[in-house]
Amino acid sequence: MLTTVTTLAVEIDDVVGIRANNPSPLTLSGTNSWIVGRDPAWLIDPGPLLPEHLSALAQEIERRGGLGGVALTHDHHDHAEGAPALLAMFDGVPLAAARGAVDVTLLDGDRFGPLEAVATPGHAPDHLAFIHGPVVFSGDAVLGEGSVFIAPDPGALRGYLDGLERLKERAPKVICPGHGPLVSDPIAKLDTYIEHRLERERKLVEALAGGERGVEGLLDAAWADVPTFLRPAAAITLAAHLDKLTEEDRLPEGVERPVVPDWYV
Repeated sequence: MLTTVTTLAVEIDDVVGIRANNPSPLTLSGTNSWIVGRDPAWLIDPGPLLPEHLSALAQEIERRGGLGGVALTHDHHDHAEGAPALLAMFDGVPLAAARGAVDVTLLDGDRFGPLEAVATPGHAPDHLAFIHGPVVFSGDAVLGEGSVFIAPDPGALRGYLDGLERLKERAPKVICPGHGPLVSDPIAKLDTYIEHRLERERKLVEALAGGERGVEGLLDAAWADVPTFLRPAAAITLAAHLDKLTEEDRLPEGVERPVVPDWYV
C-alpha cells in the first residue's frame, strides 16, 4: 500500500476506513472512505479522484471478495468525485445516493445492501448517513473534529438537528465520519453538535435583539471564534440560521443576507 494512504481500523463489524490524501481547511486531514463487510464488500464515499486513493480502495475491496455496491453520503466532489473511476474497476456494481445520475435513488429508511439510509440534510440537501449495526457512517453530518457548515435550503437547519436526534435514538457505538478520526463516544458527540448549533442560534438571536442587522456584525457576534479563513463557510451557515428564524417567524425585518454560491449546495 502506498505511503500516502492512511488506514483507519474499526474494532467492530468488519469495517475499515481509507483516508484520501486531500487535506485542506474544509476536508481536515482528508476525506475518509469506508468499506464494510466482505463477499462482497460495500463502499461508502469513494472520495476524490486521486489514483493512489482509488487503488488502495480497490486493493482492499478485492481482498474482501469483491464489491457489492457504492453508497454516497452526498455528492460534494471530495466524497463523490472518484465514483465513476472506482465503478469502472468493478463492472456492473450499482451506485446509490439521494440524488443525481445513480442506479439506486435512496430515501430515508431505504436499505442498500447491509446499509440503512437515514436522511441528515443540512450540510447538503441530499445528505444521508448510513447505519450498519452499531456503526454510523456520518459523512459530513458529523466530523471527527470541529463542526460542519450548514448550507441554506428550505428546512435545512431544522432537518439537520432532527437528523442528529434520530441518529442518537439509534444508540450507535461508533461514528465513522467523512473527515477526521473515529468518534468513540457517539452520544456525547451528537449532544455536543446539537448544543453547539443551538448556542450559535442563541448568540445570533441576542445580536438581532440588540439591533444588529449586517452580515459582518452577526458573524462577529455569533461566530467570533471562527478563524478568518473559515469565515466564508460561517457566512453560509449564518444564512441557514436566518432561514430557520424566518421559518419560525422570529427574524426581524431589514436583516442582510449572506451571498451563498450555488456550488455550496
